[in-house]
Amino acid sequence: MKIDLTDTTSSKINKALVQGRRAIGTPAVGMVLTLVIVTDEENAYDALKSANEASREHPSRTLVVIKRVSRSPRNRTTSRLDAEIRVGADASTGETIILRLYGEIVDHAQSVVLPLLLPDAPVVAWWPVNGPLDPAKDPLGALAQRRVTDTYAGEQPIKELAERAASYTPGDTDLAWTRITPWRSMLAAALDQVVCQVTSVEVEGEEFNPSCELLAMWLAERLQVPVARKASPGPGLTGVRMETDCGPIVLDRADGALATLSIEGQPKRAVALKRRETAELIAEELRRLDPDDTYAAALRFGVERLDEHEVPRVADAPDAPHRAEGHKDAPVKRTTKATAAKKGAK
Repeated sequence: MKIDLTDTTSSKINKALVQGRRAIGTPAVGMVLTLVIVTDEENAYDALKSANEASREHPSRTLVVIKRVSRSPRNRTTSRLDAEIRVGADASTGETIILRLYGEIVDHAQSVVLPLLLPDAPVVAWWPVNGPLDPAKDPLGALAQRRVTDTYAGEQPIKELAERAASYTPGDTDLAWTRITPWRSMLAAALDQVVCQVTSVEVEGEEFNPSCELLAMWLAERLQVPVARKASPGPGLTGVRMETDCGPIVLDRADGALATLSIEGQPKRAVALKRRETAELIAEELRRLDPDDTYAAALRFGVERLDEHEVPRVADAPDAPHRAEGHKDAPVKRTTKATAAKKGAK
């Protein structure tokens, strides 16, 4: 069921929601959270489609906030709120409210959203594109316990990573980090199978891909070893090679779907490591609403260190554990295409 409201208010939207639920015979709907999607008209359809698919696992009230830019200066001073309400089969397992803001109300979107939040339920804010550099200080981000951005959609993703590190607040997260969850799990499982000292790591992937940078920072922060960053045609992450005193451990994914895990002394294994859709990424983020300390530690390691040839270690004790929990001064190396070519020539 769809209900269209033109030049409306938050109070009228709430009344229309109640009437819509009664009309379809479900006055009480069990929803576990409110998902606020802040986007533009161009990306609203894809974002809402992903949210609806994720709502099968996490029934929620989805508020899509679209800030419309008025064409004439006169219209920019005239505030208007249009809403489209979807309940029942048109809203998957929850409720959907699409809010289009015009005029001066664009700068006060939080006053429209606040009365529409589910009472006593957590709030998650998601910016599919054009996420704020400091989500916690954004008026809509301040309403949420979790704030999800995607640096991969930014014009300068690596620069944005550095700025997000400077403004990080517990509850912030990034879909670029969510994309590497299977990689982190697979690499951790591979290290659990051997008793070896990791001496260096090389991460291979698309240039200027924030997921590659985050994986490199996570490995450097956790292992305290040199981490090289090597560019490849992609798609996304294509491989990780860990040198150990027992031989190399290699996780290679050339086609974006199936990877090969190679451990010295063991047969090669094919592992499923496909690139996931946005709906799967959002569903994963909605499973946990507490701060992600591992993401915070990797982010705060500093993306600028991946641009340095080598960063001095805090300690070079020979008995330092090869899976340290968190020194941030591990050495990191970056391998550019030119450097790789020189090594190949040798």
